Amino acid sequence: MALSTQPSGVIKHAGKSKNYTPALVALAVLYFMMGFITCLNDTLVPFFKAGFTLGYAESALVQFYFFLTYALFSIPAGRVVERVGYKKGMVLGFAIAGFGAFLFLPASMWHEYSLFLAALFVLAIGIVLLQVAANPYITVLGPPKTASSRLTLIQGVGSLGTTTAPLFGAYFILSRLGDSGGSSDAVSTPYLGIGLVLIVIALALSRLSLPEVVADEVDQGAANGPVKSIFAFRNLNLGAIGIFVYVGAEVAIGTFLTNYISDTLAIEEHQANNYVALYWGSMLVGRLAGAVLLKWIKPNALLAGTAFTAILLILLSIFSTGALAVWALVSVGFFNSVMFAIVFSLSVTGLGKYTTKASGILSSAIVGGAVIPYVQGVLKDHSTWGVAFVLPLCCYVYLVFYGLNGFQTRHRLK
Repeated sequence: MALSTQPSGVIKHAGKSKNYTPALVALAVLYFMMGFITCLNDTLVPFFKAGFTLGYAESALVQFYFFLTYALFSIPAGRVVERVGYKKGMVLGFAIAGFGAFLFLPASMWHEYSLFLAALFVLAIGIVLLQVAANPYITVLGPPKTASSRLTLIQGVGSLGTTTAPLFGAYFILSRLGDSGGSSDAVSTPYLGIGLVLIVIALALSRLSLPEVVADEVDQGAANGPVKSIFAFRNLNLGAIGIFVYVGAEVAIGTFLTNYISDTLAIEEHQANNYVALYWGSMLVGRLAGAVLLKWIKPNALLAGTAFTAILLILLSIFSTGALAVWALVSVGFFNSVMFAIVFSLSVTGLGKYTTKASGILSSAIVGGAVIPYVQGVLKDHSTWGVAFVLPLCCYVYLVFYGLNGFQTRHRLK
C-alpha cells in the first residue's frame, strides 16, 4: 500500500513561473522564531522555580499555560487561516506573539508569576496561529512523496532556534539568577527585544508575495466509501494522540533537563542549561540526516526505529548515574528530530479538503506539551527522577505503535 505523505492542493502563482524561494525563506524565519521562543521556556522554568520559590509542578505551569493555547485555539486558528489565507495567518501570528512578548515588561514591574503566565499565554496564541498556518503550507509546496522530508528539512532551521535559545537564556537570564534579588528584570529586556523582532518580521512578511494554496477535494475515488466526517480518518485520530504524546515527551525532557543535570552532576543551573542546547541542537543534526534518510526509508519505519531508540536511551539514563545518565538523556533529542514531521505528514495522508481542519486538530494535540510536563513535575515532587522519566518513556512506546500500525489509513489508497 503506497502512502501519500501530503495533502492534495492547488498552488496559485502570481507570475508565470514557480518561485518558492520567498515562501521558503519566510518559513525558515518563522520556524527559527517558533523554535527559539518555545525552547526559551526551558530557561524560564528553572528561573521562575528559583525566583518565586516554586515546586517542580508549579514551575511546569510555564509550559502548561504556553501549550494550553494549542488545545483552546488551534481549531479556531484553523478557521482563521481558512478565512484569511496562510500568509495573513502567519502575519497575524507574528503580531500577536510580539504583543505577548511586550507584556513581559508589566509582569516584570509587578514581579507576579501569574502575570508572566498570562503574557506567555498571549504569546503562545500567536505561535499557535503560526503553527497551524505553516505546517500544511510546507506540505503542499512540492511533490507529495517528499512532504515528510521537506517538513523535516525546514524544521531543521527551527532547530537553530531551539539550539540558540538555551545558550541565550543561560547567558542573559540564568546567569543573573543569583544577583536578581527577588527581581524578574532579567527576563523583561530579552523579551522586549524578542517582541520588537517579531513585529518587524510581521511587517516584512506582509509585504512579501507568496504562492496561494487552495485545497483540492478529498480523493473519493481512492476510498472504499464517501468520507462524511474528518474523524472518519483512522490515521488522523491516532496521529493526534501521537502528536500529543510526542510533544509531551519532547517538552517534558527539555523542561526538566536543566534541573536533572544540575542534580546529577552537582553543577549550577546556568551551566546545566548549556546541555539543553545540545539536546535541542542534536535535533538539527537529526533533521538534516532525516531529510536525506526519508528519501529511501519509509517514514513509518523511521518513526518506529527512532522511538524505540529513545526508549532505550531513557532506560539507560534511569539505570545509570553521572555523565552517562546525562548524555543518554541529551541524546534523545537526536532521535526526536524526525518524529513530529513524520507523525504530522502520515496523519494528513489522503485528507484533501479536510487538511486545514486536520492541521487545527493536530495542532490542538500539541497540548501534550502542557499536560505531560506538569504530570512529570508532580511525579518528581513526590518521587525520584527515575520515576518521573517513566512518563515520557511510555509516550515513546505509543509512537512505536503508531509507526508500526497506527499510521495505516482507514481506506485503501492507490
